[in-house]
Amino acid sequence: QEQLKLIQKELGKTTEKNKIVEKFRARLQGKVLTQEAEKRINEEFEKLQTLSETSSEYSVSVNYLDWTTSLPWGVHSKENYSLKSAKGTLDADHYGLKEVKERILEYLAVKKLKKSNEGSILCFVGPPGTGKTSLGRSIARALNRKFFRFSVGGMRDEAEIKGHRRTYVGAMPGKLVQGMKRVGTQNPVFLIDEIDKLAPYGTGGDPASALLEVLDPEQNFEFLDHYLDIPFDCSKVFFITTANSTDTIPPALLDRMEVIYLHGYTDREKEHIARNYLIPKQLRKNALRKTQLRFTGEGLNYIIHRYARESGVRNLEKQISRVCRKVAYKVATGKKAKVVLGKPPK
Repeated sequence: QEQLKLIQKELGKTTEKNKIVEKFRARLQGKVLTQEAEKRINEEFEKLQTLSETSSEYSVSVNYLDWTTSLPWGVHSKENYSLKSAKGTLDADHYGLKEVKERILEYLAVKKLKKSNEGSILCFVGPPGTGKTSLGRSIARALNRKFFRFSVGGMRDEAEIKGHRRTYVGAMPGKLVQGMKRVGTQNPVFLIDEIDKLAPYGTGGDPASALLEVLDPEQNFEFLDHYLDIPFDCSKVFFITTANSTDTIPPALLDRMEVIYLHGYTDREKEHIARNYLIPKQLRKNALRKTQLRFTGEGLNYIIHRYARESGVRNLEKQISRVCRKVAYKVATGKKAKVVLGKPPK
């Protein structure tokens, strides 16, 4: 094998190993690595060159370099600090929620003045269907940042947050590093969903305690993932968490977040949301034209008062979807193709 390598080198042919090294080095072009990261990655390159391709350590080293070179070292997306633009984005995506929008705009105003992310960890608390997750997407759009969402509901293993040690078979980094690789920037918006539904302490460790380092601006500028084992700066990330209740969130974790309560929608707000967002969406989803189905004010209010009395609008969307499916069935079977939903007879 060594003779074959020597002959290939003399003939000018590049081996598979050299191709991999060149690919990984090309990824680092234009990235700003920390001194420690550069030292560790160069050591790993040297180690890879000495390893045989049949060695078990070879694939471990290749996987490690694949992750470390894919991370956005020093890559940032250009932010939009225009409060007028942010207000327009929030108003276009969500109706009502006046107090919540004001709180978000106040946060963005402080960020604009300080040009930093200190303390920007929000926690949206409210009933299901009030738009907590979609608010996170709107904030990302308003700031012109990349968006990444992951749910921690039922999570019982701290390795999901901080990664596995490289010594384990099939080891990989935690969700934070995975998200960084996917978005490709060091300043995205990270939405941690269902933080109140973290599993209690179990055999896999305590994920709630692992999140303490992630959500602490004093510590996360040197976040240490077990797999990477290199400090990675997460202080530029805008963290948003969502919960239905604060009762089950550990006190130490709750203390690190600014809680914003989303109260339910009024009947008038529900009607406006249904007219402008839900009905057009369900008509498109069920391949119906506006001329084939029309909701009168009385009909819509009847659905809201009788079938969708919860705080959010998720159930209201389900009921509108049911009506649309009934009409779609009529249209598909060649029956009357125009339906006006008004108040039903007594």
